[in-house]
Amino acid sequence: MTTKTAREKAQRYAALNRRARHDYFITDTMEAGIMLTGTEVKVLRLGQASIQEAFAGPKDGGIFLLNAHIPEYKQAGTHLQHEPNRARRLLLHKREINKLLGAVKRDGITLVPLSIYFNRRGIAKLEIGLGKGKHKADKRETIKKRDWEREKGRIMRNRNKG
Repeated sequence: MTTKTAREKAQRYAALNRRARHDYFITDTMEAGIMLTGTEVKVLRLGQASIQEAFAGPKDGGIFLLNAHIPEYKQAGTHLQHEPNRARRLLLHKREINKLLGAVKRDGITLVPLSIYFNRRGIAKLEIGLGKGKHKADKRETIKKRDWEREKGRIMRNRNKG
């Protein structure tokens, strides 16, 4: 088994939602397929999509990715173009859909898209998380912990050098 470098891991992502873990407590994550058109896949491979303001929610008995921006593919003709902010169906098993819908209705939890990536077979997947919103004080606490971990790492590195 070969080990992947950080650069190879970073390149497999088509879109990342870096603010998700800052704004939400992510309790559980799940992988879902996405129904895409051909031009949407080409744009994702170029890494031009944005899921910063996207969310997932129930619609017509399924779960859809809403407000995700995948721009038009410039090289395709006008008749092949897709709508950039359309709702995209997520492909999940019935049991997974029921679990997610139950959590959203029961606890005031939001379905937050964390990343869009291509798996080993080249199929686009969406990683969604069950998230509960953070308050301002919680965000400050997270920042303090992260800064302390960084500082601790620096102290330990300097101690080991000298």
